[in-house]
Amino acid sequence: MSPRETLSRVEPFLARFGITRVARHTGLDEVGIPVWCAYTPNSRSIVIAQGKGLTDVDAKVSTVMEALERAVAGEPFVDLVRSTSSGLQGMGQKIDTLNCLIAVHKPDLGPDEETEWVAGINIVSGEKIYVPFEAVLLDRTRDARYWMSSDGLASGNNVEEAVFHGVLERIERDAHVLWQVGGEADRYAGCVEPRGFQDGALNGLIDKIEAAGLTLRLFDITSDIAIPCFTAMLGPTDSVPGPWDRHGGRDIRLVEVTGGTGAHPAPVRAAIRAVTEAAQSRLTYISGARDDISPATFSRSLPPLMRRAFDAAPTSPAARPLRERTPERGDLAHLLRHVLDALRNKGISSVIAVRLSDDTLPFGVVKVVIPQLENPEGPRARRFGTRALARAIGF
Repeated sequence: MSPRETLSRVEPFLARFGITRVARHTGLDEVGIPVWCAYTPNSRSIVIAQGKGLTDVDAKVSTVMEALERAVAGEPFVDLVRSTSSGLQGMGQKIDTLNCLIAVHKPDLGPDEETEWVAGINIVSGEKIYVPFEAVLLDRTRDARYWMSSDGLASGNNVEEAVFHGVLERIERDAHVLWQVGGEADRYAGCVEPRGFQDGALNGLIDKIEAAGLTLRLFDITSDIAIPCFTAMLGPTDSVPGPWDRHGGRDIRLVEVTGGTGAHPAPVRAAIRAVTEAAQSRLTYISGARDDISPATFSRSLPPLMRRAFDAAPTSPAARPLRERTPERGDLAHLLRHVLDALRNKGISSVIAVRLSDDTLPFGVVKVVIPQLENPEGPRARRFGTRALARAIGF
């Protein structure tokens, strides 16, 4: 359905989930790419959610849905089972203790330790699987054994839509980690010319960025999973070219360069997501209201490695290696099947979706966990998985 239809369906539920205000942030910047924010003062994670889009309605829906998914994830509508992993297995249930998400300084869950479990579905095999409740919860008011994050948390007009978005986010985060741990030469070799997509919407975004006196660099970071993924870096024009040190050029602050990443079976949609997220990140710093950003962030200098990203020479997107063919039929079921096939082809056998929303709501919220993929930076006991370690040592 259209974004306006989605908004009309969910707006009556904002107060119920603690969302007190929705505001337009676009005018705080000179770029003009729509960015909105939503405030949830009693949130169990961050108070301010943000959203972006090609139009104001797109951005407003984006922020409202993000705020709703965080609110639901703080107090999910789920049935809990208190047991041990050995006890559940003894009853014939499949389990995953999700040790990859154990928080820093916390021990792994022992086979005979009781905890609360919630049932999810491995959407690759169709089997029910139990995972620790704290691994899918987003309630930072409690001292949890598991790292709590919004990674893989997604919403949609229905559960299927939410699952699709959650799976894409996990693929995107995995690709970004692999891109970060790779060598500098490889990292910036994937710079592409965004106008090479010859897409009207994307060109419109670039026009706004250039008119504001900013420079964009877009990098193809598609991983071996072959679902198109891009990361965008947006900075002042004096980011490139020239010396990066304070003696040879202006000392650019970290907050002056922002990034965004996006994944989608259609490459141009992935690129648009990356560019709009970079614009959203810029407004996050300009507004100064986001409650998960340290004040010290605003005084840090831009690291030299990030500065050198703007020296990368863009090439045509057509020159990049071929990816999985985008499915001809673009309906949700076919797109999701295409993405799951891409994961399966790389030996990814576990894609766990846990439904967090009640079926009476006019929207769906899920937490998607893909243990074999890399997770973004966070206070976990295990910073990297096997994919990142293999990339870092050149395998």
